[in-house]
Amino acid sequence: MPWFYLFVAGLFEIVWAFAMKQSHGFTRPMPTALMIVTMIASFWFLTLAMRTLPLGTAYTVWTGIGAVGAFVAGVVFLGEALSPARLVAATLIVTGLVVMRLAE
Repeated sequence: MPWFYLFVAGLFEIVWAFAMKQSHGFTRPMPTALMIVTMIASFWFLTLAMRTLPLGTAYTVWTGIGAVGAFVAGVVFLGEALSPARLVAATLIVTGLVVMRLAE
């Protein structure tokens, strides 16, 4: 169950990061509210995962899911650049997450 909680926490992190971008510096109420709610949910699920998982593992995987997910959301929904270097960087993050999971 802790890995499921961690995955859900990572998904919420993607949503709050995207909502933060859409809030335009907290000037748009709905994206700002969505950001706050999903940020709280993300932290909540992270704390549930951390009941069992080591801090370093949980935090690394959580931020990795958020980083790669936000990268993908930016490319897919916001038209951000998908350069070879950015793709390699995202691949390295995913590789690190896999290694972290296997090390657990």
